Amino acid sequence: MTFPRVMLFVAATVIAVALGLTVNTLFIDEQGEVTSSGVGLPTIGGPFELVDHKGQAVTEADFSGSFMLVFFGYTYCPDVCPTELQVIGEAMDQLGKDGDKVRPLMVTIDPERDTVAVLAEYIDNFHPSLTALTGSAEQIKAAARAYRVYYAKNPADEDGDYFMDHSSFVYLMGPDGKYLHHFSPMTTPEDMAAKVRAVISGG
Repeated sequence: MTFPRVMLFVAATVIAVALGLTVNTLFIDEQGEVTSSGVGLPTIGGPFELVDHKGQAVTEADFSGSFMLVFFGYTYCPDVCPTELQVIGEAMDQLGKDGDKVRPLMVTIDPERDTVAVLAEYIDNFHPSLTALTGSAEQIKAAARAYRVYYAKNPADEDGDYFMDHSSFVYLMGPDGKYLHHFSPMTTPEDMAAKVRAVISGG
């Protein structure tokens, strides 16, 4: 096992333990593919009930038939989240007409501050195809568990401000809602677009 695979294995294990999950041993190779020492691939994705940045209640069924790029983050994130959303936006631009088959989603992990109005203003800074989702604390928790996403609120400072710790993968989901691939932080827009195009074309 190479050093990068060891580090990613440890990260996946820590996230699983933090979420209280019982999973097979997972490995993430250098191409970002998930494999398992058990049978089959880990279950990533599933039903959710959330609210979009326009105030409309949505479920996973509203995105059925489209590929999805799913990212969990929050608007007060100082660097990782805006960087990843910018990468998604640039990848969407590079996809051209293939981008019409893809729905990029940001699910907040900070529903306490990320209201519908806050999300609507925030995503104006990014790609027009981006949909931002929020909900109750329990709805966000359920969605994060479905996608094997770790997040935790840090202690607030004297002004009441706080940061959120969270995993930062972007998940590529199929038109049937099934997991296809994930992108690690620092993936370039070119690599993301190339992989999504290859998946869409069946390559």
